[in-house]
Amino acid sequence: MMEWTSFWKYLLVMAGVTYLIRMLPLAAIRGRVRSRFLQSFLYYVPYAVLGAMTFPAVFGSTGNLWSAVAGTAAALALGWFGKGLLTVAAVACGVAFLVGLV
Repeated sequence: MMEWTSFWKYLLVMAGVTYLIRMLPLAAIRGRVRSRFLQSFLYYVPYAVLGAMTFPAVFGSTGNLWSAVAGTAAALALGWFGKGLLTVAAVACGVAFLVGLV
């Protein structure tokens, strides 16, 4: 069981780190960012982070590598052809399920 003093220490450290991560870009960049490279970098960071967190979990989510690969391939193909998010997710889940049954 954790003691309350340890809990408050951990909570303060976590709050400080979280605040610093969110506050530093605002303090460092005062005006409009004019660099095209920096603008494109900041634009794609959320997508890269989301992909880095989500993509590895996809292959362990079904418990079967082949069904995960089939669902991912279906999602990539539909996304490539510009289908909507709901369509891509539903078809990818269905493909993964059907391949998992085989």
